[in-house]
Amino acid sequence: MKVSIITVTYNSALTLSDTLESVRTQDYGNIEHVLVDGGSKDATVEIIKSFPHVTNWVSEKDKGLYDAINKGIQMATGDIVGILNSDDFFPRNSIVSEIVETFNKNDIDAVYGDIAFVRPDNLQKVIRHYSSKKFHPGKFAYGFMPAHPSFYAKKECYNKLGLYKYDYKIAADYELLIRFLYKNKMKTSYIPEIMVYMRTGGVSNKNVLSRFTLNKEIVRACKDNGINTNMFLLSLKYFKKIFEFINVSNANPTDNK
Repeated sequence: MKVSIITVTYNSALTLSDTLESVRTQDYGNIEHVLVDGGSKDATVEIIKSFPHVTNWVSEKDKGLYDAINKGIQMATGDIVGILNSDDFFPRNSIVSEIVETFNKNDIDAVYGDIAFVRPDNLQKVIRHYSSKKFHPGKFAYGFMPAHPSFYAKKECYNKLGLYKYDYKIAADYELLIRFLYKNKMKTSYIPEIMVYMRTGGVSNKNVLSRFTLNKEIVRACKDNGINTNMFLLSLKYFKKIFEFINVSNANPTDNK
């Protein structure tokens, strides 16, 4: 079973090597790492070229993050497709093997697990643990979704159900997961492990305006897929986030090599 991992880059020279190395050192032998670069002006392309395992890549202008991800999915030739952002990395070299094993043992369309956030200046310091353990599709109305960076789905699902809607600024991942898991009732399995480490500072959490835009787009995504919600219900999720920052005692990065 071939696994395609898509990484979208733009001026990512400061962090990209960690991402590429964490894929290169995976112990699963059938991985295709697809790189979609938006025409970087820094050393990003040179870094991509320095990793021989990357054989499927392009560097050209795009219409934004989700357009670039869609391009990567269309380039992918694997049976399973996942996304690893250019400032994220795998915590251990068995992640892809664990994903494939879960697919092989279950009649499913997709898997997801947990993620953890680390300090950009200290990758050994976990400051937040996001667990997908208690997720169910009814939680979409309250602003909760399974951790998108841990989401791996069969390529045929994208062919059948469609790609990311790039007219969303922030929440196209939320809309896609609603469309896949709620509207089309994809069969999934939860992997009870941290699957990705993410540096803090994502676009959806930059400031109050970004959070407002995110919630506004979540309301739209829910409405478009038959879920009733509102801004008040979505605001309640921020109380739960407090516990994600507290419960990090078991989320320590491990040596990926």
